[in-house]
Amino acid sequence: MAEISSTSLYSSSRQRRVLTRVQQLPSFTASRLRYQTMWALRRASIPLRNRGFNLRASCVKLARTTSVEQHSAIPESLGVTNDGNLLPNVCYHSGFTSLNFTVSRRELSSSSINENDDLEDGFSELEEPSADGNENASLSSSEESDSDSDSEDVDEPFNEINEQAQNKGRHGRVESELAQEIMNAPGLSIYLVLDKWVDEGKELNRQEISLAMFILRQCKMYGRALQLSEWLESKKQLDFIERDYASRVDLIAKVRGLQKAEVYIESVPKSSRGEIIYRTLLANCVNQNDIKKAEEIFNKMKDLGFSVSVFACNQLLYLYKRQDKKKIADVLLLMENENIKPSPRTYEILIDVKGQSRDIDGMDQIVERMKAGGIEPDIHVQAVLVRHYIAAELQDKAETLLKEMEGEDLNQNRWMYRILLPLYANLGKVDDVRRIWKVCETKARLQDCLAAIEAWGKLNKVDEAEEVFEQMLKRWKLSSKTGSALLKVYADNKMLMKGKDLIRRMADSGCRIGPWTWDAIVKLYVQAGEVEKADLILHKATQQSPMKPIFSTYLTILEQYAKRGDVHNSEKIFLRMKQADFSSRGKMYQVLMQAYINAKLPAYGIRDRMKADNIFPNRNLLNQLVLVDGFRKNPISELFD
Repeated sequence: MAEISSTSLYSSSRQRRVLTRVQQLPSFTASRLRYQTMWALRRASIPLRNRGFNLRASCVKLARTTSVEQHSAIPESLGVTNDGNLLPNVCYHSGFTSLNFTVSRRELSSSSINENDDLEDGFSELEEPSADGNENASLSSSEESDSDSDSEDVDEPFNEINEQAQNKGRHGRVESELAQEIMNAPGLSIYLVLDKWVDEGKELNRQEISLAMFILRQCKMYGRALQLSEWLESKKQLDFIERDYASRVDLIAKVRGLQKAEVYIESVPKSSRGEIIYRTLLANCVNQNDIKKAEEIFNKMKDLGFSVSVFACNQLLYLYKRQDKKKIADVLLLMENENIKPSPRTYEILIDVKGQSRDIDGMDQIVERMKAGGIEPDIHVQAVLVRHYIAAELQDKAETLLKEMEGEDLNQNRWMYRILLPLYANLGKVDDVRRIWKVCETKARLQDCLAAIEAWGKLNKVDEAEEVFEQMLKRWKLSSKTGSALLKVYADNKMLMKGKDLIRRMADSGCRIGPWTWDAIVKLYVQAGEVEKADLILHKATQQSPMKPIFSTYLTILEQYAKRGDVHNSEKIFLRMKQADFSSRGKMYQVLMQAYINAKLPAYGIRDRMKADNIFPNRNLLNQLVLVDGFRKNPISELFD
């Protein structure tokens, strides 16, 4: 079975030479291919000589290629056999492979390479509590994330919500007296509240506990949920089973960090130390963008004898989509080798990857193969397709699919409002946004209102966004989540004074300010041209709160300093990002080097820094490295050598 390794990308002399002899590297072609392989390759739209293959007739071994054009290659369209199994339509690999294995194959297929190195990974950060060992790090973190998570939610059978509670959650408000008592508990500890609950003889069965835990998670009050779990075990109020231990692992990872969660697993009874616990830890590694730890846990699951599941593979695909697209091919080949059928989530990830690379034809091919495998694209896949059609300026295709998603009667699919509103706004369809909002206005839920505010903001209709906001406050209390939605509208429209007034209003209402509100405030000041003020606000926020800002907040400030050519402040923000435990990414180095380029200064030692952080440069980074290399020779300097 394959092993995923975090071996340094600079471990060989050949790889080091890639950085210094970029223009002289040869492009390798395939050799000794079987007739079946050649037949499949002829169908590709790009000639074979333009690719970087390393194949053998009877076996395939993924290997690095020295072709510069392949450094940030996007995997080819996913191939699916008639029985739904994966075919690795990626017969090349860029950079250093993370799967050290050989696969015997009789048939291979490939399609055209359509990559775009100018496109960087999109980052969809989760609101993460501090991982510095502070167990109370997220006690005040009830500010919900309103972003779309890039990472698949952990399969949570450990959230043993009874069927009645689930139905309430779908069709109405879920209420729990125990959860309410915990949320209203003063101070940092909830133990006194729980002791009082028992002393008063109130019921504390698994159903009540599960419901309370569910609500605390929904409110992002992970610290208090963790205290509830610890109290239950210490007071022996609940006979723990595997899903209860998995829930604890998940909460520890969110509140205290991955290392503490891994240590806790060792204390779990062996009889309860099953696959679900390690899957939970793996998902948290992905949520925290820790490639090294995620690969380590993936391999540990294999060593423990757990079969490789589509869930685990999807987790790695989510992670690599954000941080290291060249490794996606490895996971697909592993899935094919292990006979793992792709799930709808698998297709959704690959469609999104193709869309990010602007390979619309490849994206549509994946959809066709998805349908051929008996899986119809759901509403989430369709939404991804619409977004990429819009980005590619294929307005007609996007509008046609939107109408198909909408159906004939919106009243039968009320949950569709929050999906359709922003998408129509992306298309610039003011009338359609107004039409849909009129349908759902009188019965709108909180998420529908937030989607409407977002949609009006995209259309620069500030008055309409404010009107929805005020309507919303008549039904729900002002919160950091609702306030942040309108703050983003003000930021996009450079309305600093209105933004300041809203911030004061939120403070007067007692809103808990967290990472997503910080992000909105920072962008508000940046859009108004007050970068230093945004920097100062973020610095004060991180000093006053144990919560961790999201990646994009730092990146917004870093990009502004880089545009100015302000190397000093760019390096300062870069350092603070690393101190905040954000693993170094190519995007961070790309923006930092742009600061040096704009300042017309050499960046001495930047190659060594990238090497230390295991950053393998794509075409953009390689071009930037040439520009900031302080030892680069030009024709004039060579005359004096």
